[in-house]
Amino acid sequence: MDGPSRSCWLCGRRLGNRVEFHHPVPKSRGGRLTEAVHPICHRTLHATFSNSELGRIGADREALMENPDIARFLVWLANKDPDFHAPTAARKR
Repeated sequence: MDGPSRSCWLCGRRLGNRVEFHHPVPKSRGGRLTEAVHPICHRTLHATFSNSELGRIGADREALMENPDIARFLVWLANKDPDFHAPTAARKR
């Protein structure tokens, strides 16, 4: 990936000044590949899915986007600035 034109693996928006790296398959499940994401996208993934669920879904971004909570989040986030941040709700159990 090259500089400011990079985009977030989850939402597809241009990345801002803060970038985090998400393991689609968690390290605890043997994952090594990382994807660049916005901090808010990263926190939302981990608030929505357990590591076991992420391990089963893996790098299937489309499967993540089919989750109703993620789908609503992506619609809400679509027009926000790349450096937008807001508190993320706690994981639902």
